[in-house]
Amino acid sequence: MAIADDAVEVRAQGWRTLAALHSRLEESLEKALQSEFGLSVVEYTVLDTLARQDGWHMRMQQVARAAALSQSATTRLVTRLENRGLLSRYLCPDDRRGIYSQITDQGRDLLERARPVHDATLKEALDAAAALPELGRLVDALHGAASQEKPRQDAGS
Repeated sequence: MAIADDAVEVRAQGWRTLAALHSRLEESLEKALQSEFGLSVVEYTVLDTLARQDGWHMRMQQVARAAALSQSATTRLVTRLENRGLLSRYLCPDDRRGIYSQITDQGRDLLERARPVHDATLKEALDAAAALPELGRLVDALHGAASQEKPRQDAGS
């Protein structure tokens, strides 16, 4: 095998490892969130992302990027969450083509109840994956990357 072929195989193996870890984590989170709160992982992600806007809103394309969904899938997802009273949508006053999404009090309450389950499930799933030889190094790398992130400074600091 040529060097170029080796590099391609290393990248492909890295991608397969990442996909395997993602699949394990998503399956664990999906089961826990669905059974206890009727939320999918992507619904939780959208509510969490909107809640972190500190009382602000997001355009639909921002929600789509945060949830890693297409525009049409995002619209369907936001409609489901809106029908459940977990978020609201409204037209941008400056640009009538723009639609904003914002978490509701009901959505924030559900998110606050779901967050400890999400976090505990994620920790358990990562711990289990770390024990597997094929995934352990990737989990270690994730923990290393997370510990190197700089804490966000408040504007008043």
